[in-house]
Amino acid sequence: MSFEESRAILLKLLKERSYKKGDFTLASGKKSIHYMNCKPVSLNGYGLKLISQLFLEIIDSESKAVAGLTLGADPLVSGVVVTAANKGLMLDALIIRKEIKEYGTKSGLEGPDLETNSSVTVLEDVVTTAGSSLKAINKLRENNFLVKEVLTIVDREEGGKENLRNNDIHLKSLFTIKDFI
Repeated sequence: MSFEESRAILLKLLKERSYKKGDFTLASGKKSIHYMNCKPVSLNGYGLKLISQLFLEIIDSESKAVAGLTLGADPLVSGVVVTAANKGLMLDALIIRKEIKEYGTKSGLEGPDLETNSSVTVLEDVVTTAGSSLKAINKLRENNFLVKEVLTIVDREEGGKENLRNNDIHLKSLFTIKDFI
């Protein structure tokens, strides 16, 4: 199946299962009539397969790992590394904790040890202002990783792309909110 065919099927799934119109308060605190919850699709085997294949098509070839904040990015990160492995590609996964655990190693990152300055791509389900993405990027940079891009399923086009650009990060999205209106 081609990139465009997979993208069209994914869009249909997202429209059916993830997009809602109404009166919503977003994680950013903003009010919106458009709401996207990609988890009903990213937590479905077929939906995750499509997302993972499409992300793998657009990821920077220099990336050694994919990462994201728990919980929204957990299926995305896992799906992309399994899809990569099925294609014979080496790609690791990192999960970023929202709060550092108070026991054991007290780590804020979970995953394999990577070399300092390894390139890591951040995965997101939805980007609004990119606040969550920037938290992930800052945590990765604190741990001496290079982050050049964020891949998202949907860019709500509410300042996230610009906020990332101001931090030398390129945003690549499979869709924008306009695809759902």
